[in-house]
Amino acid sequence: MAGDVILAIDQGTTNTKALLVGPHAEIVARASRPMTLAHPRPGWTEQNAEHIWASVAAVIEDLVVAAPGHRITAVAISNQRETIVAWDARTGRPIAPAISWQCRRSSERCARLRAEGLEAFVSERSGLGLDPLFPAAKLAWLLEAVPEAAALATSGDLRVGTIDSWLLWNLTGGKVHATDLSNASRTQLLNLRARDWDPELAALFGVPLAALPRLQDSDADFGRVAAGVCALPADIPVRAIMGDSHAALFGHVQAAPGAVKATIGTGSSIMAATDSLVRSTHGLSSTIAWSQGGETVYALEGNITVSGQAAAFATQLLGAADEQALTDLATSVETSDGVVFVPALAGLGAPHWDDRARGAISGMTLGTRPAHVARATFEAIALQIVDVIEAMQADLAHPLSEIRVDGGATRNTFLLQLLSDLLSKDVARQDSPEASALGVARMAALALDAPMQAEEAPLLRFTPRMADARRSQIQRDWRQAIARARSHA
Repeated sequence: MAGDVILAIDQGTTNTKALLVGPHAEIVARASRPMTLAHPRPGWTEQNAEHIWASVAAVIEDLVVAAPGHRITAVAISNQRETIVAWDARTGRPIAPAISWQCRRSSERCARLRAEGLEAFVSERSGLGLDPLFPAAKLAWLLEAVPEAAALATSGDLRVGTIDSWLLWNLTGGKVHATDLSNASRTQLLNLRARDWDPELAALFGVPLAALPRLQDSDADFGRVAAGVCALPADIPVRAIMGDSHAALFGHVQAAPGAVKATIGTGSSIMAATDSLVRSTHGLSSTIAWSQGGETVYALEGNITVSGQAAAFATQLLGAADEQALTDLATSVETSDGVVFVPALAGLGAPHWDDRARGAISGMTLGTRPAHVARATFEAIALQIVDVIEAMQADLAHPLSEIRVDGGATRNTFLLQLLSDLLSKDVARQDSPEASALGVARMAALALDAPMQAEEAPLLRFTPRMADARRSQIQRDWRQAIARARSHA
């Protein structure tokens, strides 16, 4: 035998990845499949839930074929958060497409609840403000709009959950409907202090408690892989589940206690673990980072709706060959020449929380070239993170010295240098971009009482080198552009 490994699944918005991770946190093998998004109406974003499961089964098969001599001791799941699936317990078939975290179809419901003065109540219980990002309002929409949902709720056959619970259901052959507290804390249906589903929140959104998954710690024994559901042998345990941003933070904290991390992907999640439940007064969310052995770690988080996706949008808008070509275009000029891009393409997330804001490019003149717009795009990705970090510093009342980054967009070193410049802080990236998968693999290893004996991977560090006057001007232009984007709502 070549050795024991953990199979870590990282199911994301645009890619499904899986790793075989060895006892020293080394990646033995990896596989991936691209995912697609559908936009059937303006502001709507959804995915095919069956395709999501099929992509997971495909990467599992790839790994089993690639490393036949290894013994898989456990499965660990990290997943895109806030995307919701509803299915029929009798057939295991989804009754509607998965509603993506980016989807804004529940905006009107959130606005109505806000107008009724309920935001403070919802936020106090769940830690989350009223925004269509979160699943509770999406589920309320689904239960009203999909006739089958109400019928199944009445018969007791409706099952709903975030992507982790959908994958767990399929891996266990429909035997287990469960989730972990990190994912549950993102639904807006969990009482953060009680660490349980909140009956009053469920009633407010019209969600039947019986349809929700069982709550477990992130390192629980979630169940066993069923025979014939995928290429894995039967009875392998699922020993860790975490939301992708939580898993990334867990990995960083294992290496650097007290770390603040920014996961930069399609959107961005900036998160800091806290000793206790901290209530933000600067537009951030309170959440559960993870729950391990019955002990809960909380976090402050800022979510950005469109982050790395802004580069993909600009690539298409400007007719660049790919995102590397967009980067080359951006680096061909020294500044954006006053051009500012606000990528509010699906509203604005933290700390502004304005789901009616619209994307805008401002500051153009007759001398503006595509290169200036390209550079403004990368500045925008960084500046959104700056806004969240500044809010986090205000909430925590102490300076944050270094930011750890991970996620697909962090392969772009130009972006990371811009981020360091505009933050005026050091930014550090590990060699491996697979922070979420490695983080949840570490959690599973601890659950098996076989902690990974890993030295911290080498860090690529970026230090600020932008002049203060230039940084201040860029930030002034950004604040003005944000105000204009919000006034157009």
